[in-house]
Order: sequence, then C-alpha cells, then structure tokens
Amino acid sequence: MTKSGYSGASRPCAAGNFIFPCSVQYYEPSLSDDAPLIAATLAGDTAAFGRLVGKYQDRLYNSLLRVLGCAEDARDVTQDALVQAFVKLDSFRGSSAFYTWLYRIAFNLAMSHARRGHKMDSLDRAKADWGGEPVDGHASPDADILRREQVELVHAGLAALSMEYRQILVLREIDGCRYEEIAEILALPIGTVRSRLFRARLQLRDYLAPRFHVEKIVDTR
Repeated sequence: MTKSGYSGASRPCAAGNFIFPCSVQYYEPSLSDDAPLIAATLAGDTAAFGRLVGKYQDRLYNSLLRVLGCAEDARDVTQDALVQAFVKLDSFRGSSAFYTWLYRIAFNLAMSHARRGHKMDSLDRAKADWGGEPVDGHASPDADILRREQVELVHAGLAALSMEYRQILVLREIDGCRYEEIAEILALPIGTVRSRLFRARLQLRDYLAPRFHVEKIVDTR
C-alpha cells in the first residue's frame, strides 16, 4: 500500500440533479465477491489484501478528495484507512459489504482530520487537485467552456458546505450509495440521512441558483 497509484481520472456525470465530475460507474460488489480475499488475508496471504486495496483505493480516494478538498489530505486519510482496515480485518463480521465497512473507517478518519482544523483548500487548489474536466469532442468550444464553469461552481458550492452536508452529498451524488449504505457509513438513522441530504441539496441550490440557472436541484429520491 503506497501513496501512489491514485488515478484521480474523472469524467462528467449527472448524478441526480447535480453536475459533478466522477470517476467510473462503480458496481456494487456483494459480500461474496470479497469473501475469498478476506479469508485469504486472515490466513496470512497479504497479497490477497493487496487485491482488495486495488479494487477500492481509487474509489475511496476520489470520494475523500471531494470531502476534504485536498489531494494530500485525501491520500493520507486513504492510506490510514487501508492500514486500519488491514489491522482490524479480524473484526469484520460480514454483516455488510467490505467497501461499506472500509468507507466507515475512512469517513471517521476524515471527520477527525477535519476537527483538527484542516480546511477545504481554495477553489484554485481544489481544481488543480481534482483535475480538469475532459473535453467533449462533440461539443462546441462555447459549450465546453460553459460546462467547465458550471462544474467549477458546483465544486465551490460543495466546498462551502459544512462537513456533515458535504460528505453526505459525496456519498449519494458521486458515489451513488444507497440510503442504507450511507446510514451505516456515517452511523446515522436513515431518517437523518434523508433529512440531512435534503438540507444539503437546499444549501447547494441556494449557493448555485444566483450563479447559474438551476432547475429541480432538490428531489425526494
């Protein structure tokens, strides 16, 4: 496990009613997908855990990057989460997917990181860390410029939210997590997840509405 190898590659995607850059469309692995690798790791095969890391580290890093707003912080928290997961693997009971369990470790670490006084970086630094949005070869130059401006505004709006709202938007709108998964990752009742997500969408809408035309940014999914 090293701090290198985080691709950070992104492409635009429409998640809900938001315009966020995201990596790939991740499938939701079942517990049985990872069970053999977990069992092999617990039996002493560290290479098996390396394969688990290979499956999830980029996804986790990209989520933490958008929660923390700094590539260095996201790398550090990702690394720490993976180390903790390895050390604590014998406590994994299999009642949820491995990546949900890993995310809970990582987001707890991210919250602790934020409480120590780390702030979201400036928009310019965040844009450099997130990377530029790919150009659509079929779009006109004006359309591409407009899209870049919109994405930058959404990033700025995300950075303006409190940590509790930012992380829930990242999990739902970028990672596509189900409410049950978010509830487990953040240790919240599902009702709180729904209400907090609704308020987060409202706050992001209020930030974006004066800056560009926003339609139906709040829904009840």
